Amino acid sequence: MNISDKTEEFAHPDSFADQIAYDTLRKARKIALQFTDLSEPEMVKLTKLLAAFDVPIRANKNSVQTVLPLTAFQLFMAHFKDRFQNSVSQEKLTEIYAQHGVYWNYGNQHRDLIQKPLIYGILNITPDSFYDGGRYFEPQKIMDRVAEMVAAGVDVIELGGQTTRPGFKEITADEELARIMPYVKQIHDSYPQVTLAVDTYKFEVMRDIVKDGEVDIINDVNAFTDDPRKLALLAPTKMGLLTMHSSRDTEYDNLTQEMRNFFKQNLDQLTAVGIDRDRIALDPGIGYAKVADGYQDYAMMRNIDQFNDFDRPTMIAISRKGFGAKLFGLKKEDRLAVTLIAETYMYLHGGNILRVHDITETKQLVKMLQTINNGYWFKNASKKD
Repeated sequence: MNISDKTEEFAHPDSFADQIAYDTLRKARKIALQFTDLSEPEMVKLTKLLAAFDVPIRANKNSVQTVLPLTAFQLFMAHFKDRFQNSVSQEKLTEIYAQHGVYWNYGNQHRDLIQKPLIYGILNITPDSFYDGGRYFEPQKIMDRVAEMVAAGVDVIELGGQTTRPGFKEITADEELARIMPYVKQIHDSYPQVTLAVDTYKFEVMRDIVKDGEVDIINDVNAFTDDPRKLALLAPTKMGLLTMHSSRDTEYDNLTQEMRNFFKQNLDQLTAVGIDRDRIALDPGIGYAKVADGYQDYAMMRNIDQFNDFDRPTMIAISRKGFGAKLFGLKKEDRLAVTLIAETYMYLHGGNILRVHDITETKQLVKMLQTINNGYWFKNASKKD
C-alpha cells in the first residue's frame, strides 16, 4: 500500500472546479489522500473504514481517493493502525498530518492546537479594563483569581497592566511593569505548569519581561512592527508572539482582503529577522475597528476561516465584548451566553486559541465540540461506552 497527499495538486488549478476544491480544502482544513497498490482485502477494509468517517470515497481498481478533515485525522490513524499492520503506511500518515498540523511553539512548549486548543485566560491588573478593571487590583484578589483559573484548567494566564479598550489612557512603562512584574514570579513559582503571557505594546516592558525569563508569550496589539527594537529583542528568544491586526485608524474597502494582506506582510516582517513561523499566532483584532462595536466585528467573526491557509493558530478574543450590548442590550456581566455562541462559530471555523475570562465554561465548550467533531460511529467502540 502506498499513501500520498494530493492536497497541493489543486494549488495551481486547471479549472474553476479545481480552484474551488483547493480553496475548500485549505479553508476547511481538510486533506486530500490517495491510497494505491491495494490488495482486494485492503480495498474492502479501507473503504469500510472511510465510510465510517462520512467522507467522499472514490474507489478505482486497486486505489482509493478521499478527503479527511484534519480534526478527524488522528482518530482515523488510530483505527487504521488497528486494521492494517503496515508500519510504513502508518509513518506516512503521521508525516502527512505533521505537514498540515497547526502548531505553536513558545518557551519549551510545542503545542498541537488541532488536537488540543489553548485555553488562554485573561487577568487584567488594571483599574480601567472594560470587563474586569479594578476587580483584580489587590494582591490577595489577584492570587485568588489565579488559583481559580488554574483549578478550572487554564493553559495560559495572560497578565495585562495597560488596557487598550477604546479611548484608553496610556500609562508609563514603569507603571505597567510595577503592576505586573510582582505577580509574574509569584505565579510562576506557585504554578510552574501554567504558561505565562503578557499583553503589552511597549518595548521597555518587553525588554524587562525577556530579561526576567519567566514569561513565554507576548501579545502585542501593534503587531511588533511599530518599533524595530522589538524584533531585534525577540528574534533570539524562544518566546511565542501573538500578533494582532488593528483597524482603529483605517476604514477598509475590502475587509477580508486587506486583513489577509496585513497578515501576509506581518508574517514576512517577523520571519525576515529570524523569528520561526511556528512561534507566531494571529489575532484578527475583533473590537479594534475604527467604529467600536460596529458591524465590522461580525464580519471578522465570520471570516476567521479566511486565514486558515496561513497555517498559523488564530486567536478568538471576543470574551464579553461590546457586541453583546450592541445586539441585545446586555450588561457586561450578562454576556457569557452570547460570547460562548460566537466562540463556538469561530472555533468550528478555525479559531484554536480561546482568550477568555470564563475558564470553566470555555473548557466545557471545547470538550463538547471536540467530542462532536470526533463523534464517528464504530460498532465495537460503542460497547466501551
